[in-house]
Amino acid sequence: MTWLRALGALAVLALVALAFWSTYQHGRSTMDAEWRATSAEQAEAFQRERNQASVAVLDWQEDEQEKRRALEDRLQVNDETHYKELLDAKKLQDRLRDRLATADLRLSVLLAGPTTATSGSGGVREASGSSGMVHGGARAELDPAHAQRIVAITSDGDEGLIALRACQAYVRDLRYKYDSVPP
Repeated sequence: MTWLRALGALAVLALVALAFWSTYQHGRSTMDAEWRATSAEQAEAFQRERNQASVAVLDWQEDEQEKRRALEDRLQVNDETHYKELLDAKKLQDRLRDRLATADLRLSVLLAGPTTATSGSGGVREASGSSGMVHGGARAELDPAHAQRIVAITSDGDEGLIALRACQAYVRDLRYKYDSVPP
Protein backbone atom coordinates (compact mmCIF):
# COMPACT_ATOMS: atom_id res chain seq x y z
CA MET A 1 0.00 0.00 0.00
CA THR A 2 2.81 2.34 0.52
CA TRP A 3 3.74 1.98 -3.04
CA LEU A 4 0.19 3.05 -3.96
CA ARG A 5 0.50 6.09 -1.79
CA ALA A 6 3.86 6.87 -3.27
CA LEU A 7 2.38 6.43 -6.73
CA GLY A 8 -0.58 8.71 -5.82
CA ALA A 9 1.78 11.30 -4.35
CA LEU A 10 3.88 11.08 -7.49
CA ALA A 11 0.75 11.51 -9.63
CA VAL A 12 -0.33 14.56 -7.60
CA LEU A 13 3.16 15.96 -7.85
CA ALA A 14 3.15 15.36 -11.63
CA LEU A 15 -0.25 17.09 -11.93
CA VAL A 16 0.96 20.09 -9.92
CA ALA A 17 4.13 20.27 -12.03
CA LEU A 18 2.07 19.99 -15.24
CA ALA A 19 -0.30 22.74 -14.04
CA PHE A 20 2.62 24.96 -13.08
CA TRP A 21 4.35 24.31 -16.41
CA SER A 22 1.21 25.04 -18.48
CA THR A 23 0.51 28.22 -16.49
CA TYR A 24 4.11 29.31 -16.98
CA GLN A 25 3.94 28.61 -20.74
CA HIS A 26 0.62 30.43 -21.07
CA GLY A 27 1.95 33.45 -19.15
CA ARG A 28 5.15 33.44 -21.14
CA SER A 29 3.32 33.29 -24.47
CA THR A 30 1.00 36.09 -23.33
CA MET A 31 3.97 38.19 -22.24
CA ASP A 32 5.78 37.43 -25.49
CA ALA A 33 2.72 38.50 -27.48
CA GLU A 34 2.44 41.71 -25.46
CA TRP A 35 6.16 42.36 -25.84
CA ARG A 36 5.96 41.77 -29.58
CA ALA A 37 2.97 44.12 -29.89
CA THR A 38 4.72 46.81 -27.83
CA SER A 39 7.90 46.32 -29.80
CA ALA A 40 6.00 46.59 -33.10
CA GLU A 41 4.28 49.78 -31.91
CA GLN A 42 7.61 51.26 -30.88
CA ALA A 43 9.16 50.28 -34.19
CA GLU A 44 6.27 51.91 -36.09
CA ALA A 45 6.54 55.07 -33.97
CA PHE A 46 10.29 55.17 -34.53
CA GLN A 47 9.79 54.70 -38.28
CA ARG A 48 7.18 57.50 -38.35
CA GLU A 49 9.59 59.80 -36.51
CA ARG A 50 12.38 58.92 -38.94
CA ASN A 51 10.09 59.58 -41.91
CA GLN A 52 8.99 62.92 -40.44
CA ALA A 53 12.61 63.87 -39.76
CA SER A 54 13.59 62.87 -43.29
CA VAL A 55 10.77 64.94 -44.77
CA ALA A 56 11.75 67.90 -42.57
CA VAL A 57 15.39 67.63 -43.65
CA LEU A 58 14.41 67.37 -47.31
CA ASP A 59 12.12 70.41 -46.98
CA TRP A 60 14.87 72.37 -45.23
CA GLN A 61 17.39 71.34 -47.87
CA GLU A 62 15.02 72.39 -50.65
CA ASP A 63 14.42 75.77 -48.97
CA GLU A 64 18.17 76.30 -48.60
CA GLN A 65 18.74 75.40 -52.25
CA GLU A 66 16.04 77.87 -53.31
CA LYS A 67 17.63 80.57 -51.16
CA ARG A 68 21.05 79.76 -52.64
CA ARG A 69 19.66 79.89 -56.19
CA ALA A 70 17.96 83.22 -55.47
CA LEU A 71 21.21 84.58 -54.03
CA GLU A 72 23.18 83.35 -57.03
CA ASP A 73 20.64 84.99 -59.35
CA ARG A 74 20.88 88.30 -57.46
CA LEU A 75 24.67 88.12 -57.47
CA GLN A 76 24.64 87.38 -61.20
CA VAL A 77 22.45 90.43 -61.81
CA ASN A 78 24.77 92.51 -59.62
CA ASP A 79 27.81 91.25 -61.55
CA GLU A 80 26.17 92.06 -64.86
CA THR A 81 25.19 95.53 -63.63
CA HIS A 82 28.71 96.09 -62.29
CA TYR A 83 30.25 94.97 -65.57
CA LYS A 84 27.89 97.21 -67.57
CA GLU A 85 28.67 100.21 -65.35
CA LEU A 86 32.40 99.57 -65.74
CA LEU A 87 32.06 99.20 -69.49
CA ASP A 88 30.00 102.39 -69.79
CA ALA A 89 32.47 104.34 -67.63
CA LYS A 90 35.38 102.99 -69.69
CA LYS A 91 33.67 103.99 -72.95
CA LEU A 92 32.99 107.47 -71.59
CA GLN A 93 36.60 107.84 -70.42
CA ASP A 94 37.89 106.58 -73.79
CA ARG A 95 35.73 109.11 -75.65
CA LEU A 96 36.96 111.86 -73.34
CA ARG A 97 40.60 110.82 -73.91
CA ASP A 98 40.04 110.76 -77.68
CA ARG A 99 38.49 114.21 -77.64
CA LEU A 100 41.38 115.52 -75.55
CA ALA A 101 43.92 113.90 -77.88
CA THR A 102 42.35 115.40 -81.01
CA ALA A 103 42.13 118.88 -79.45
CA ASP A 104 38.36 118.66 -79.86
CA LEU A 105 38.10 119.30 -76.14
CA ARG A 106 40.34 121.22 -73.79
CA LEU A 107 40.26 121.07 -70.03
CA SER A 108 40.55 124.28 -68.13
CA VAL A 109 40.73 125.07 -64.46
CA LEU A 110 39.36 127.95 -62.48
CA LEU A 111 42.21 129.94 -61.01
CA ALA A 112 42.16 130.11 -57.23
CA GLY A 113 42.95 133.76 -56.64
CA PRO A 114 42.40 136.88 -58.65
CA THR A 115 44.94 137.36 -61.35
CA THR A 116 47.38 140.15 -60.82
CA ALA A 117 47.24 143.09 -63.10
CA THR A 118 50.02 143.46 -65.61
CA SER A 119 52.57 146.12 -65.00
CA GLY A 120 51.68 149.44 -66.46
CA SER A 121 47.94 148.84 -66.26
CA GLY A 122 47.55 150.86 -63.13
CA GLY A 123 46.46 147.82 -61.08
CA VAL A 124 43.36 147.23 -63.18
CA ARG A 125 42.72 143.70 -64.46
CA GLU A 126 42.15 142.99 -68.09
CA ALA A 127 38.53 142.72 -69.02
CA SER A 128 37.45 139.28 -70.09
CA GLY A 129 36.49 139.03 -73.69
CA SER A 130 32.85 138.62 -74.58
CA SER A 131 33.59 135.95 -77.15
CA GLY A 132 34.38 133.20 -74.59
CA MET A 133 31.83 130.80 -73.09
CA VAL A 134 33.50 130.74 -69.68
CA HIS A 135 31.54 132.44 -66.97
CA GLY A 136 32.91 133.38 -63.61
CA GLY A 137 36.53 133.85 -62.60
CA ALA A 138 39.63 133.55 -64.69
CA ARG A 139 40.46 130.15 -66.15
CA ALA A 140 43.63 128.53 -67.42
CA GLU A 141 43.78 125.81 -70.07
CA LEU A 142 45.59 122.60 -69.07
CA ASP A 143 48.35 121.01 -71.06
CA PRO A 144 46.94 117.97 -72.97
CA ALA A 145 49.34 115.58 -71.19
CA HIS A 146 48.18 116.82 -67.79
CA ALA A 147 44.57 116.62 -68.92
CA GLN A 148 45.16 112.98 -69.96
CA ARG A 149 46.59 112.21 -66.51
CA ILE A 150 43.63 113.85 -64.79
CA VAL A 151 41.23 111.84 -66.94
CA ALA A 152 43.15 108.64 -66.07
CA ILE A 153 42.95 109.46 -62.36
CA THR A 154 39.22 110.16 -62.53
CA SER A 155 38.78 106.97 -64.56
CA ASP A 156 40.49 104.97 -61.81
CA GLY A 157 38.32 106.73 -59.23
CA ASP A 158 35.16 105.97 -61.19
CA GLU A 159 36.15 102.30 -61.46
CA GLY A 160 36.85 102.24 -57.73
CA LEU A 161 33.45 103.71 -56.92
CA ILE A 162 31.72 101.24 -59.22
CA ALA A 163 33.62 98.35 -57.59
CA LEU A 164 32.70 99.70 -54.14
CA ARG A 165 29.00 99.80 -55.08
CA ALA A 166 29.26 96.23 -56.39
CA CYS A 167 30.90 95.07 -53.14
CA GLN A 168 28.24 96.82 -51.09
CA ALA A 169 25.49 95.16 -53.12
CA TYR A 170 27.22 91.79 -52.66
CA VAL A 171 27.42 92.27 -48.89
CA ARG A 172 23.77 93.39 -48.78
CA ASP A 173 22.73 90.23 -50.61
CA LEU A 174 24.79 88.01 -48.32
CA ARG A 175 23.40 89.78 -45.28
CA TYR A 176 19.89 89.24 -46.61
CA LYS A 177 20.61 85.54 -47.08
CA TYR A 178 22.08 84.95 -43.64
CA ASP A 179 20.27 87.54 -41.51
CA SER A 180 16.99 87.66 -43.44
CA VAL A 181 17.26 91.45 -43.52
CA PRO A 182 15.68 92.81 -46.72
CA PRO A 183 18.20 94.60 -49.02
